[in-house]
Order: sequence, then C-alpha cells, then structure tokens
Amino acid sequence: MPFIVTVAIWFVATGLIAWADNRERATFSTSLLIGSVAGIAGLVVILVAAVSAEVWAVYLAFVGALMVWGWHELSFLTGASAGPRRGMADAGLTGVARFRQAAATVMHHEVALAVTALLLISLSWDVPNQIGATVFVLMFAMRLISKINLFVGVPNSTSEMLPEQLSYLKSYFGPSRMTMLLALSIAGIAGVTVWFASLALAAPVGSAEMVGASLLTTLSLLGVLEHLFLALPFRDGMLWGWAYPQRKAAAQTHQD
Repeated sequence: MPFIVTVAIWFVATGLIAWADNRERATFSTSLLIGSVAGIAGLVVILVAAVSAEVWAVYLAFVGALMVWGWHELSFLTGASAGPRRGMADAGLTGVARFRQAAATVMHHEVALAVTALLLISLSWDVPNQIGATVFVLMFAMRLISKINLFVGVPNSTSEMLPEQLSYLKSYFGPSRMTMLLALSIAGIAGVTVWFASLALAAPVGSAEMVGASLLTTLSLLGVLEHLFLALPFRDGMLWGWAYPQRKAAAQTHQD
C-alpha cells in the first residue's frame, strides 16, 4: 500500500503541476491561489498528524508534505518565485562566474525551500510523527542534487517538461555528458533507498514505523529513477504528455 500510494501521488501530482504551469499565463494567478491554499492546508495537516504515531497519521503527514512541496513547485514553474535573474546565460562564462549567474536564476526558490525545511524541522523536532518534515527534506535534497547535476552536465537534460516561461534555464545546463557526479548521485540516493528499506523490513509488520519507512523507501526509489532519466535517453514527457496540451497545440500551429 505505501508503494502504491507514493507512486500514484507522484504521477498525478507531477502531471497536475505540469498542466497548471503550461496553461495560459492569465490562469497563473488562479493556480497560485489554489496552490497557496493547498500549501497552507498541507502545513496544517502536518502539524495535526505530528502528534500521533498511528498509521493514518503517517499517511496524513506524507500527503501534507507533498501538498507543501507542490505549492513550492507550482510557484517556481509558473515563474512566480524563481530568482532575480530572468534571462539567458551570458556566453563565454565559466567557473564561479557561471555558477553565480545560474544560482541567481533559482535563488528565491531555493531560499523558500530551505526556510520551509527549517520550519518543518523545528516544528517536528520532538513529536511522535516526523514523517512530514523528513519527506520534505528528502525531496529538497534530491531536487538540489538534480539541479547541480543539470548545471554540471548530464547525458539527457530532460527539458521537455520545462514550461515556456522558464525556457531560459536551458542555457544554464551543462554539456551533454556522463559525469562522476551523476554516477555518485545515483549511487548515493540508491544507498539511502536501501537504508530506508532496511528500516521498513526491521519494523513490525503493519506498524506506523514500517509504513513511514516504506513511504520514504518508495520516494527515494523514485528519486533514483528521476536521476536515471538524466543518464538514459528517456523522454519524461512520455509519462506526462497529457499535462501540457496547450504547448502541443501551439507547437502544431507553429509547424502548420
């Protein structure tokens, strides 16, 4: 059940966010309002679930963390909270100068994620159910690793799902290549997955500990899969092609 729940929410939530940030810009304010309400509700859900160590509370905290995460993702992909720099990379920049310029394109988003992570950690520091904070921190870490890999360069940049308002970010991607960093990232996240799996197997069957560790195991496994997408010639748009009909229609019109 934890595996099915995680995969189902991952697939549907990713598609819904992609659908929202690929619609007309006039709809972004409504999407952000709905996302903000969902994010605040997710925070309340985490706080309510944190006081209980029952199985239902673990699932509730997990869903709440994904609601908060989805709020941040929607605000980033619509361009509402990206960074102070909103243009293409300057040609010829290398090293620290290129990194500083790339960091300026996502700085606001990363700071917001870090502040939220610290908030959830502080609120969940001494409570029975810490799944909400753990899920958010885990997703933050995996997303940060993927962004660093994209900056350094990966064989498959998978930029198909990047919305038009953030298309300039492609100019900050590194060259198409396999790096030791990507290999170590995949191995590291796989190691975390194995660790969570060992906790799930060691916990009593049907317990809240088993469910929580199983949810984290599946989430980490999806992180491994997403990083494998960066290494293999796979179009992630194949999974969520239904999520951006407006872009497909515009592309067809342009081709005609």
